[in-house]
Amino acid sequence: MSDDFNMSMRKFLKQVGVTSQQAIEEGLRKKGAKAGESYEAKVVLTVDGLDVHHTVTGTIKGAE
Repeated sequence: MSDDFNMSMRKFLKQVGVTSQQAIEEGLRKKGAKAGESYEAKVVLTVDGLDVHHTVTGTIKGAE
């Protein structure tokens, strides 16, 4: 793949990671999450123009 493609991919994924973490942390603060609590999370990625539909699931545990 080209350098432009790689750079745009990395920029997009960094934005996804950073903004997702900020949104999760804000949600935990608003709820007043406590240690030991856990939350099921799901991210769904779609790409317009490509046949890409990707889902990632996991568990996020409250801060200890």
